[in-house]
Amino acid sequence: MNRLHEKYNKDTIPALMKHFEYNNIHRVPKLVKVSVNMGVGLATQNKAILDHAVKDMTTITGRKPIVTKAKKSISNFKLREGMPIGCKVTLRGETMYEFLDRLIGIVIPRVRDFRGVSNKSFDGRGNFTLGLKEQTVFPEIDYDKIDAVRGMDITIVTTAKTDEEGRELLRGLGMPFKKN
Repeated sequence: MNRLHEKYNKDTIPALMKHFEYNNIHRVPKLVKVSVNMGVGLATQNKAILDHAVKDMTTITGRKPIVTKAKKSISNFKLREGMPIGCKVTLRGETMYEFLDRLIGIVIPRVRDFRGVSNKSFDGRGNFTLGLKEQTVFPEIDYDKIDAVRGMDITIVTTAKTDEEGRELLRGLGMPFKKN
């Protein structure tokens, strides 16, 4: 069992039960999945850029990503329906906990000028989205071997009903939120 999963079971569940006064352990919010998305708009001109993004995403997550395609044609962006424009990976189970453990413990503190994660990135249903401006903050990525700096979105999906429940769940797992 992963270190973060053990922390959830031993520390976070009892703390959430006490804080929200749950009478049943099954009402406690839990993590469902983590979705990592990398949009590569320049892939419309050069297919090799998307291949590099897929390689970086595979290195970061340990899973082979799915290539996402455009849903609509947009002439101003020289984009046609069905063109590859990004890649995404969905992590569940132990790989999700392993990725979150690395994200919270290693990656987020390596972000330049880091002062905490925003409290306002919740969607109203307890799910949290975090944007990273560059993939080089992950220790698996060799800075000398990247061709371009790419950002990514990381969405953490929970069973929480409200943003407050989701925030307390992630705070219990060690997510460093900003002090207001």
